[in-house]
Amino acid sequence: MTHESRIWTAALIVVGDEILSGRTQDKNIAQVASWLGVQGIRLREVRVVPDDMDAIIEAVNTLRARNDYLFTTGGIGPTHDDITVDAVAAALGVDVVIHPKARAILESYYTTRGGLNDARLRMARVPDGADLIENKVSGAPGIRAGNVYLMAGVPGITAQMLDGLTGQLEGGLPLLSTTVGCWVAESEIADLLRETEKAFDGCQIGSYPFFREGKTGANFVIRSVSEEQLGACAAVLTEGLAAIGRAPVAGGI
Repeated sequence: MTHESRIWTAALIVVGDEILSGRTQDKNIAQVASWLGVQGIRLREVRVVPDDMDAIIEAVNTLRARNDYLFTTGGIGPTHDDITVDAVAAALGVDVVIHPKARAILESYYTTRGGLNDARLRMARVPDGADLIENKVSGAPGIRAGNVYLMAGVPGITAQMLDGLTGQLEGGLPLLSTTVGCWVAESEIADLLRETEKAFDGCQIGSYPFFREGKTGANFVIRSVSEEQLGACAAVLTEGLAAIGRAPVAGGI
C-alpha cells in the first residue's frame, strides 16, 4: 500500500556485543536498507547497541517515536543473553508472554530435533499483544509489536523474515537510483554536483570517491522517487562532466 506524497521512515537497531567487539561483521544493515527502499520506506538511522537492557530500551523508545517503523536484529535466540524481547516489552510497558502459535511452530519444528526444551521455548516469548513474522528457515518466528519489528541476527534468517513482510507495510514510492562514474577528484566538481542537485528538488546526489589504477575517481549515485527526474538529473550531470573535459561513465566505474 503506497501513499506517494508522504515519505515513510524507518530506523534499525543492531543488537549484540559481538558486533561492537568486531568479532562479527554486520550484514543486516545493507539488506534491511535495500528491502525498505523497495517498500517505499527510507532507512533514516541505524544504532548498534550492546546486549544491555537499559541501552536497548532507550534506543527503542527514542527511535520508534521519531520513525514510522523500527526494526531490530539480534538478541531473540534461546540463550540467556538474548534479551531483545524483554527490552522491547519493557519499552512498550507490557509483559512478556508465550505466544501460543509460536509455541506450536517450535514444537512442530523440533519434533525430530530433540524436542522443545526450556531454552528453545524462549524463542516463543513475545511482548504481550504482539504478532508473529514468518520464518521459513529455523522455525523461530520474528515478532511485530506495534511499529517495532524484531528480527533474527543471522542474515539468512533475517532475509526470510523480510520476504514474509514484503507488501505488508505502508510506504511511499520506491526510491530509484542511477550511477554516473568519472575519473575526477571530488574537489574539482563540487560546484557542479551542488548546482545539479539544487536544480532538481526531487533528487539527491551522493559522491563516492575511490583510488584505482593510480588514479582518483568517483561514482555519483543519484536517487529519486521520480524516474523522469532521475533521468533528467543524470543527463545534466553527464553533460556537465563532459563540458569540463571529463568523460562520464554511465552505470559507474
